[in-house]
Amino acid sequence: MEYLYDGSFNGLLTCIYHHYYREAATGIYHQELYQPTLLDNSTVVTTEPALASRVYRAIEEKISASTLETVYHIYLSSSPEKENLILGYLRLGFRMGPKLNLYHSHPAVYPVHRLERKVVGEVHRLLGLLRFADTGYFLYAAMSPDHHVLPLLADHFADRLAGERWIIHDQGRRLAIIYDGPDRINAKSPVQSKWFMTDFDYHWDESMPQEEQHWQYLWQTYFQKIGIESRYNPRLQSRCVPHRYRRHLVEFQLPIPPHTG
Repeated sequence: MEYLYDGSFNGLLTCIYHHYYREAATGIYHQELYQPTLLDNSTVVTTEPALASRVYRAIEEKISASTLETVYHIYLSSSPEKENLILGYLRLGFRMGPKLNLYHSHPAVYPVHRLERKVVGEVHRLLGLLRFADTGYFLYAAMSPDHHVLPLLADHFADRLAGERWIIHDQGRRLAIIYDGPDRINAKSPVQSKWFMTDFDYHWDESMPQEEQHWQYLWQTYFQKIGIESRYNPRLQSRCVPHRYRRHLVEFQLPIPPHTG
């Protein structure tokens, strides 16, 4: 039986539940991306948070908390095979228990660990490559990551920029994390308002305040002038800052003097 789900993490865990308590799954697929054939036997699984919660706890208790974290990282990846990688990984995990991640070369474990390294690596890279611009009302950062890493970035910036209002925009997925600053009900409280993720299709480009244009121009000029020509190493630079991220990095754009009134 092939299970089709709505794309949510709870929906995926609900499919895992049905694999064990309804009928073994030959595959799990996102409902909107599924390509049926005449020979396929498939069913749409309705997301049930209560069943998903049981699977969530079972992974933590019968395997490990780190395995649950790995499963979530794989779910956030852009791999078209992620659901079935998770299915195979958990099938082995419920047999092996906490020893699961010791089987590094196992065909159900190795591709999962390799994909997780890509997701976590992109998170680490973006923590240093995100560039915020001041719109006058909030800080705004745009990105187009390979994987859906927005949820993995939010807590870091909610702590790092706790006193600011900011938006991190994944332009490719048309999603954004929005954080509205510290708790405004009680200014003395250290508790911060929770960030949330939402659909977002706004592109902030030409409406940049003059002061922000000025600071960006200074940074661009500094970046262009500070390099030592004899030590210019484009291969090393490309390895540290891949070209696919550069269109959102202000220092890689040509300096444009700000407009003066």
